Amino acid sequence: MRDILPDLRARCSDGIPFALATVVAVHGSAPRDPGAVLAVDAAGTVVGSVSGGCVEGDVYEVAREVLAGAGPRVVSYGISDDEAFGVGLTCGGTIEVLVRAYATAAEREDLAALLDLIAADLPVAEATVLSGAAETGARLVVRPALAPGVPGIPGTLGTLGSEGLDAAVTDDARGLLAQGHTGIQWYGAHGQRRMQEVAVFVRTYAPPPRMLVFGAIDHAAATARIGSFLGYRVTVCDARPAFATRERFPVADEVVCAWPHDYLEATEVDARTVICVLTHDPKFDVPLLAAALRTPAAYIGVMGSRRTHRDRLARLRAAGVDEAHLARLASPVGLDLGARTPEETAVSIAAEIIQHRWGGTGRPLGELSGAIHHPGGPTGTR
Repeated sequence: MRDILPDLRARCSDGIPFALATVVAVHGSAPRDPGAVLAVDAAGTVVGSVSGGCVEGDVYEVAREVLAGAGPRVVSYGISDDEAFGVGLTCGGTIEVLVRAYATAAEREDLAALLDLIAADLPVAEATVLSGAAETGARLVVRPALAPGVPGIPGTLGTLGSEGLDAAVTDDARGLLAQGHTGIQWYGAHGQRRMQEVAVFVRTYAPPPRMLVFGAIDHAAATARIGSFLGYRVTVCDARPAFATRERFPVADEVVCAWPHDYLEATEVDARTVICVLTHDPKFDVPLLAAALRTPAAYIGVMGSRRTHRDRLARLRAAGVDEAHLARLASPVGLDLGARTPEETAVSIAAEIIQHRWGGTGRPLGELSGAIHHPGGPTGTR
């Protein structure tokens, strides 16, 4: 949703009817994860993607039908028949796509409320009925507990059709939101547990994960750029005022002039945060890494030669850091790509972050067999 957020908000504010196709389930290998979206407006303009091109043409036709009044529906796409040029996925998996219209002003206003929360980086979940006793396409927007809302369950907007179902889904959506998970949940018609009468797709929108880059050097500028490109909220921190400037890091969301370990100990770090230490100086590195290893950060990468890394490990051991914590360090940072320039090094670092997030091997795909897209979820970053 975030990748086409400005387009969707513009259509809502301009009163342009459109249909939204959302991937709600993936079985096996597929190009896009649950939550990927494609929008088709009344003029036939398309933004977004649900499959990277495999089934977009058919989804487009379904979206036009739904927008014309056919009603929301869930469509499935599996393996294509190459000889018959059938519509399907060439990667061998199956996806399920919910297509629903935002044709009226009221529908677009409801969606705009969700889009505003996402744009403000506020945590929110959207629950949508896919099938069963409740009405397909019914929506419930859920904020964390104690969030201000409208009459009904505090922090919610809309309804799935019954008070019991709303209450059960609200509770589960908040749990999924806290974990950053998205998926289908099953309930009875009135929210009963352990029943499979109603399928509800819960899409969570947590604030963007953070990338903390320490050391305001040329490699940091390149790393900040690629971190922003990957969707991270990037902070660059350095204790030297001449280097930690907005002019040197225009892409970063935040540039902080402070001692790295002081800043890290005072800022929020969660299990999706990635930390890149590019300082090259023991007086910064050792206290910073000691602090970083006490956090739940998903990834802690440290720049330096193998000799520098051995010296750094000795200093950290002397500071009381145990072997289990030291094993979390990715150092020397990055995958072996033969990188030379700051930009190439940033690609190497980003590749290692992605590998760590999804559990990839880091080897050329041409040397491997089996599914290209890993069926499992992230390894500790979501």
